[in-house]
Amino acid sequence: MKKFVTVVVALCTALALTVGCAAGSVPKNESDGAANSGDQASADVSSEKTEAGSEEKTLRIIGTSDLHGKFLPWDYALNAESTTGSVAQLSTALKEYRTDNTLLFDAGDTIQDNYSDIFVGEDDVHPMIQAINALKYDAWTIGNHEFNYGMDVVKKTIGDLECTALGGNVYDENGEPIADGYTIIEKDGIRVAVIGMVTPNITRWDSVNLADCMVTDPLEETRKIIDSIKGQYDVLVGVYHMGIDNEYDVPNSGVEDILKECPEFDVMLASHAHALVEGETINGTLVVMNTEQAKTFSVIDLTLEKDGDGYKVADKTSKSVETKDYEADPDIVSLLGKYDEQAKNDANSVIGKLTGDQLSPANEIEEIPTAQIEDTALIDLINDVQLHYTGAKVSAAALFTAGANMYPGDIKKCDTALIYKYTNTLYKLHMTGAQLKKYMEWSASYFNTFKPGDLTISFNPDIRAYNFDMFAGVNYEINISKEPGSRIENLTWPDGKPVRDDEEFDIAVNNYRASSHLLTPGEVYEEGEELPQLVEIDVRGDIGGVRELIGDYITNVKKGTIKPECDHNWKITGYEWDETLREKTVEQLKNKEIEIPCSEDGRTPNVKAITEKDLK
Repeated sequence: MKKFVTVVVALCTALALTVGCAAGSVPKNESDGAANSGDQASADVSSEKTEAGSEEKTLRIIGTSDLHGKFLPWDYALNAESTTGSVAQLSTALKEYRTDNTLLFDAGDTIQDNYSDIFVGEDDVHPMIQAINALKYDAWTIGNHEFNYGMDVVKKTIGDLECTALGGNVYDENGEPIADGYTIIEKDGIRVAVIGMVTPNITRWDSVNLADCMVTDPLEETRKIIDSIKGQYDVLVGVYHMGIDNEYDVPNSGVEDILKECPEFDVMLASHAHALVEGETINGTLVVMNTEQAKTFSVIDLTLEKDGDGYKVADKTSKSVETKDYEADPDIVSLLGKYDEQAKNDANSVIGKLTGDQLSPANEIEEIPTAQIEDTALIDLINDVQLHYTGAKVSAAALFTAGANMYPGDIKKCDTALIYKYTNTLYKLHMTGAQLKKYMEWSASYFNTFKPGDLTISFNPDIRAYNFDMFAGVNYEINISKEPGSRIENLTWPDGKPVRDDEEFDIAVNNYRASSHLLTPGEVYEEGEELPQLVEIDVRGDIGGVRELIGDYITNVKKGTIKPECDHNWKITGYEWDETLREKTVEQLKNKEIEIPCSEDGRTPNVKAITEKDLK
């Protein structure tokens, strides 16, 4: 039938029979607004004729990733509306951008964050997976955060999907792949092969959950698949839960390494790094990436020309679209309304009361979180919780969110998610004084070295806030006038005795820090160095992770009432400035006369000090 239509169209073109030709074309999508008509015209026509008479088709690919539990426009940790992005808003946007020749892919990290972990483990289909099904995705690749909850949850998530699940480099305890490595989809006669892999660094972050599994090299798996399906596709697309660059210097953990060895890809949907990439070419492949929580989606348009019995890509373009300007789709709101109500009720349940003052002082300078440059009752609360439930001598914790705080009055359950964003569990390790010092030096590299003339303390643009740990159980100073690796000074126990290199003790940390940095060489410790020993995983897992332990500590240990308590056991030294110029700095920053820059990817604030030369 398709060949017949093609012949008719060709005859119509040749004879200029206008009426006949109209019957052989595909009408433009009626939902397209005027503002998008020029942009979408090529994608809305499934096939047309080039001047030479060869058949030309267009294919649209829409990519999403890192949706992180944002099914409706509501931030359950903040307990407030959040219209920066959501699946419900995405659904509305897709009605505008989807055409008859569109494929929809997602690159994982779907069921974690934004309080959606309360639905994990229930018999019901997770609301985020219901949303994926409702939007009729064509394929979904598993992300690293899906492994946070164990393999049973991973398998249930995959089983509940109505589209193809991809993840070709993870094998279960029986040696069976947990998901397909690829799928081939035919769209308007175009054969589209889609390969999906997850970063191999999941073994760092969820080593316990993956203890009986095998995680293989995604490049080796990719190469095998491409070689095995040669000649079976017209377009090759990668949907990888990996950033562009390698992490932890692990080869093939970034898509750039994959594409250097696999130039056959036409399009690569990268993810994981939450960095916006509208369109970058790597070794001939068009690469895109989205931010997080459905704030953006990628639109890729491919033009294909007839090539023998198949087609070849003649042109490809891409762009990123923000969802913040779209209203939530009423159908998605209705579908997931009961989960929204459940999450809000759970988030609003009162678990205690804070008396006195807020846990973290107000920022002197808006862009520089006070809680990252001095000890506060906020970080001390987290460390106190970790010390209490592990019985360890030392504890380390990071501030995940720059604006995290808790204010006097009722403490709601959602407040624990605000001060402790991630669903980490609590680990207990055994280490020496020498290992602790090296760990503390690694953490202290978060700060830029203070130079004469600096008027602010600034942060290393290549280090995230969640990798700056603050320690309890010891007293210490961070001398930022010295270079990284030699900043920790006056490290003592609370009684004033120095911490000896040969002393041994237990330390409380979260599972991410333990697996990613302390029990694995390459970050804090070098290859061949003796590592700390794992004593216990998921301490008090019957209660939950660190966030749930904070709630239990407030309710049961503190009997429902807490007050700000800070021991000021650490401080930053090695900086000195003219107080008059400092006051001028604060005033000019407040009036926006000067600005403090953030990192290029927007994920680390305050990456350069304001100097005397910067003042107006």
